[in-house]
Amino acid sequence: MSSWGPDLAQSDDARFMAVALTLGRRGLGRTWPNPAVGAVLVRDGVIVGRGWTQRGGRPHAEVEALRRADTAARGATLYVTLEPCSHYGKSPPCADAIAAAGVARVVSALEDPNPKVAGQGHRRLRAAGIVVEVGVGAEAARHDHAGHIRRVRDGRPHVTLKLAVSADGKAGGAGRTPLAITGDQARDRVHLLRAQNDAVMVGIGTALADNPLLTCRLPGMAQDSPVRIVLDSRLRLPCTSRLVATAADVPLWIVAAAQAPQPAEDALVADGATVLRQPNSPTGLNLDAVLTNIAERGITRLMVEGGPKLAASLVTADRVDEAVLFRSPNLVGADGIDALEGLPLTALTQSPHLRCVASEPVGADMRWVFERR
Repeated sequence: MSSWGPDLAQSDDARFMAVALTLGRRGLGRTWPNPAVGAVLVRDGVIVGRGWTQRGGRPHAEVEALRRADTAARGATLYVTLEPCSHYGKSPPCADAIAAAGVARVVSALEDPNPKVAGQGHRRLRAAGIVVEVGVGAEAARHDHAGHIRRVRDGRPHVTLKLAVSADGKAGGAGRTPLAITGDQARDRVHLLRAQNDAVMVGIGTALADNPLLTCRLPGMAQDSPVRIVLDSRLRLPCTSRLVATAADVPLWIVAAAQAPQPAEDALVADGATVLRQPNSPTGLNLDAVLTNIAERGITRLMVEGGPKLAASLVTADRVDEAVLFRSPNLVGADGIDALEGLPLTALTQSPHLRCVASEPVGADMRWVFERR
C-alpha cells in the first residue's frame, strides 16, 4: 500500500462523518427522548443512503439510511454519529438491520452511554463479521449528543442558558419593565435555538412580566416549537396568558409546589396545560428535582430564557452546561434589572466551570457562546 493510503482513508472517514453529523442536527429538538442521530451509507466513494432520526424518535437514522440505499447498502460503509442500538424497544435493533442489509463496515463516532447499549451494538456488529471502527468525529458527536449523554449519565437535561443583555449588563428596565434589548437578527437566532431544544423554561416572574409565547416563529417552523415550561410554585399563571391560551397547540408544563391551590391547577389543566407538582425547598422549587422530573419525562435538551432569578440560581448551582449571551451595544442605565439577580455578569462569563468557545456579530449585537469545561 502506498504511504498516502491510510491518510486518505482517514480523510474520507472524517468527510463522510461530517455529513452524518450535519444530518443528525436536523433532528435536534424533535426526537426526544431519543438522541438525534445522523447516518450515511457510502459505497465506492459515493453516498448511496442518508438518514436521520425522525420526529418523535422513530424511525432511527440507520433504518432511514438503509431504506434509502436499498440493495446498494450491501458491501457499503455506514457512518453513524452514535452506536447503533442492540436491544428491542419500540423497534428491532438497528445492529440487526445493518447486518441483514450486508453492510461491510461501520464507522461510529461514539459508544452509546445508555446501559441498554453501552458497546453491545458494536459487539453485535463485529459478531456478524462487520468491521467496526469507533471514534471518528467523536468530539463533535459528544457536543451534538450532549442532551442524551447528560440525561443518561446524570439524570437531567443538558441546560443551555440564553441571556440578552445590554452593554451595561441589564436584562430589563426599571421596575422589571420588559425591553427589546437586542435586534431582529439576534431574536431570530433565539427562535432557532428554541427549535433545537426539546423544551424552553422560564420563571413565573418572566411569564407574568413579558406574557411570552416561547414558540418558534421562524417561517415554516411553528411545528418545531419546544415544550414550554414555567416554574410557578403558587400557580399564579393566569388562564388569560398567551402561554395558556396556546396550550392546546403547543405543550405547556407548569411546575408547582405541592401546596399550590388545587382550583388553579384544575383551571389550567382544563385549558390544556400539564401541572407537575414538586416538593418545595426553603428557597422555593428545588431546581435539581425539577430537572430530574422533566428528564424522566423525556426532555434531553433544555433552554432557559429567564428571568434573572432563575438564571442566577442555575449559575450558583453549577447547572449551566452551555450559555448563549447576546449583548447589545446600547445602555439601559443603573436602574435596570441585572441579568443575574444578585450576581455580577462575570459570575457567568468568568465562571471556572465554563469557557468561551465562540463569538460573532449578529446584526448590531454580539453573540458569545460558553460551554462547560
